[in-house]
Amino acid sequence: MDENQKAVWGWALYDWANSAFATTVMAGFFPIFFKQYWSYGTDINTSTAQLGFGNSIAGLVVAVMAPVLGAIADKGSARKKLLIFFAYLGVLMTAALFVVQKGQWAWAIFVYVMGIVGFSGANVFYDSLLPSVAGEERIDYVSSLGFAMGYLGGGLLFLLNVVMTLMPQKFGLSDASAAVRVAFVSVALWWGLFTLFTVCWVPEKKAPALPAGESLVAAGFRQFFSTFKKIRHLKTVFLFLLAYWFYIDGVDTIIRMAIDYGLSLGFDSNDLIVALLIVQFVGFPAALAFGKLGQHWGVRKSIFLAIGIYIFITVWGTMMTNKQEFYILAVIIGLVQGGIQALSRSYYARLIPKDKPAEYYGFYNMLGKFAVIFGPALMGLVGLTARRILMPPSPTPEQIEYVGQLASRGSIASLSILFVIGGILFYFVDEEKGKQQAAYLATD
Repeated sequence: MDENQKAVWGWALYDWANSAFATTVMAGFFPIFFKQYWSYGTDINTSTAQLGFGNSIAGLVVAVMAPVLGAIADKGSARKKLLIFFAYLGVLMTAALFVVQKGQWAWAIFVYVMGIVGFSGANVFYDSLLPSVAGEERIDYVSSLGFAMGYLGGGLLFLLNVVMTLMPQKFGLSDASAAVRVAFVSVALWWGLFTLFTVCWVPEKKAPALPAGESLVAAGFRQFFSTFKKIRHLKTVFLFLLAYWFYIDGVDTIIRMAIDYGLSLGFDSNDLIVALLIVQFVGFPAALAFGKLGQHWGVRKSIFLAIGIYIFITVWGTMMTNKQEFYILAVIIGLVQGGIQALSRSYYARLIPKDKPAEYYGFYNMLGKFAVIFGPALMGLVGLTARRILMPPSPTPEQIEYVGQLASRGSIASLSILFVIGGILFYFVDEEKGKQQAAYLATD
């Protein structure tokens, strides 16, 4: 394996590593365990709101710190060092979920939030290493390769963990709850181990030496404010980031809240886990296919296609009544989820200066995480508001269940507007003008 291929695979293997957290923890077991174990005895809409607000707090923390950390990393050639710090923070917090006891929902949210901070913080620096391992002619494919490896790696470990929860005695465990807690530890080990390939195989170019007497942190803050001023006046980058803010909000919210939504509709947790496995294993070839589609059909057209499909998903989701429909939706989500993420990441690389990738990807991830602040919170607020409005005085248990499900359907419907706004804004992004602006700033 030559050095370039080694760097590409080292980079892609980080997606293989950290997707175990995204799949087993964020999308899979945490929402179920939170609702049934850590929030035991709480009504469904309240626990949905608690989970949504927890995701939003995590998004806010990462959004605030991402661009400054990106600027510091670019100034001091510290992208890999910061990736390591945040990745292993996430590893530690994931393992810590093992010790959170039944009913301790506040502790569960705190540890989960810190885990997301580690996961999302590391992604700022992981994304920023993409231009250094792939030229423009291969960047769409390499970005898609990363997401494809993530779906495969995350899916394989998740499959093992699902089997462990279904047959805990065969693994020497007392029950499914014990199996879920061990699954969190397995994610920490998987994430920590495979991150070592990225650490060892991905190179990082040295930044120019700092002026005498200037600290790395001071230089990073100075560069952050400089970039912020430029982004405000870069119509193409700013418009793309605004469009991305809206549509990726919907994507990430569906990833984090789909299991919770299915539980609120009364679906069995095992059926929802099967649906999530479908997403993972459909997502592996689909992400690679979307990379090829972007190369041959065009990245813009491919992103528009994915946005349109997501609008269809949110509309159908409001009318879903049985698990077979949930499985079909899982297949459709698997077809587009990795594609829209991968092509957005590689498309953005075309619009930014080549010498400041971590800094500009800091803003990219910042807006992505600010979006995740609003998406889950929007679902929670719409669900709680609808419940208060629709619930009759002295309701019967049947009325409580019916209104709860109706409120949940309203919460998922609220996401469609995010995709519509994102698609409209993306229509006005001028890629050629963005490339010219990026080339000019790279020489600044």
